[in-house]
Amino acid sequence: MTERPTTNWRRGIAEEAAELAAGTLDPGCACMVDLFPDALLSATDAVLDAFEAELPTLAVGDDEQVFAVVERVVLALNAVNEAHDECAFETDEREQLCLYIDEALTEHGVDVAALTASRGLGRHELTDQWRDW
Repeated sequence: MTERPTTNWRRGIAEEAAELAAGTLDPGCACMVDLFPDALLSATDAVLDAFEAELPTLAVGDDEQVFAVVERVVLALNAVNEAHDECAFETDEREQLCLYIDEALTEHGVDVAALTASRGLGRHELTDQWRDW
């Protein structure tokens, strides 16, 4: 399965911690732990767990079902963002989450380009109608 954004964020935290421990990073420049607190990572992973659990149940070609799954994951991520003062996901994180949703659907047989085109959307607009982050 495609790599979760949270895996990437945790790797960044670990790399930064290693640099701090080695003395190769000024502590004043360290920011990963502040950007990605455990509560945010755990909440995001819980949302992605639920999303991933739904993927095997998708009926390829059932656009309404696929859009319903996308809506649920996006609304749940909106709630995570709200719980973190509307600043949980900045531009890079938003792009990673959207790419992850697209790639996860693709891995489960969904033609995302055709899916979005069926509603007059570009592929990159898959999450837009529900996304607040």
